[in-house]
Amino acid sequence: MGSLLYNGWLLQFLLPTGLDPRHSYVSELYAADQPFRPVFAGIESLCALLVVVGALLACQAAAGGWARACWGALMCFGLSSLADVGLPMRCAPSVELQCEAVHPWHTGTSALAHFFVFASMVLFIRVSVVPRMPLIQRWGPRVLALALPASVCTVGPLFGRPGWHGVPQRLHVMLVGVWLALLAAELAGLARRPRTVHSPP
Repeated sequence: MGSLLYNGWLLQFLLPTGLDPRHSYVSELYAADQPFRPVFAGIESLCALLVVVGALLACQAAAGGWARACWGALMCFGLSSLADVGLPMRCAPSVELQCEAVHPWHTGTSALAHFFVFASMVLFIRVSVVPRMPLIQRWGPRVLALALPASVCTVGPLFGRPGWHGVPQRLHVMLVGVWLALLAAELAGLARRPRTVHSPP
């Protein structure tokens, strides 16, 4: 469910947002002056809360420092996403000429969200070799290899070179949704596996 909510931006194809998905950031959908901010901010917040709660519960049940670090990074990603919604862009730079692309607080929370989602990927891929996480072992490196360059390709407007950054950003967001789906599937698989019961001597 979290992966679907994280791609709530797809609703912009059904709503008259006035934003071109090719040339706008996803976070422009919930900028402070946008008419559909309540819709997109609500979806983003719900997704972030689900990630935080799920990561917190998994972290409490995790065995070992590395496993807790994995879920801790994911929890920090969720918290950063919540902050991203709470400290939105003031306006949408792709359609408002006087609107600057860099909104210091929002840019900072977005940077933290990127850092922690990539940290979670790296940590889970490293740790997945030990605790039987075949989906992460197989698909995690591929998701990371695609998501990282896609994320880098979104920074053009921050350096005065806007245009077409919406395409790689939406690819990045979809890949993060895939990552969340992989983690959910692994958790479901672990929950179904019977625990080893040792007979008393």
